[in-house]
Amino acid sequence: MTTTTALAAGTWTIDSAHSTLGFSVRHMMVSKVRGRFTDFSGKLVIGEDGSTSAEAEIRVDSVTTDNPQRDAHLRTADFFNAENFPLATFKSTGFRFEGGDFVVDGEFSIGGVTKPVSLEVEYLGVNPGVGQGAVAGFEAKTVINRRDFGITIDMPLADGGAVIGDKITLTLGIEVVRQD
Repeated sequence: MTTTTALAAGTWTIDSAHSTLGFSVRHMMVSKVRGRFTDFSGKLVIGEDGSTSAEAEIRVDSVTTDNPQRDAHLRTADFFNAENFPLATFKSTGFRFEGGDFVVDGEFSIGGVTKPVSLEVEYLGVNPGVGQGAVAGFEAKTVINRRDFGITIDMPLADGGAVIGDKITLTLGIEVVRQD
């Protein structure tokens, strides 16, 4: 058997080489633009008593949509304001079971604005790993409103609607490695 459901107490750090942090947003009212951040880190700490905490840092200047012109615009004050606010952060405030999966509640900060968010998380299991320590996997998703975080650029279309939607779907595929 290669996977189990037990996640041992200790510190588990994000393996960014085997993790993704992506997003999607409506574009021109008819499609979605997808992107990701390539520079992020974080950890999950599980106490001997079962207490759990999670935190992450994302370098917003690592944004890529595979379009250099758009990526440069996303780094400006119109969007992420990477020069003044280089990091987005997440710190958990609670974990709760809901249905067969769980929800991680926390505080998400971007551009100097902090708001509560809830991540719907699917736990994929734990594996002994291949020499670097045990690994565990998770997939998570949440939807935020960009305006709540001060990203208020308006780009209206002539016939109504907007070039960029307000709702941003964040999707995480996270693999963590046990450190102790």
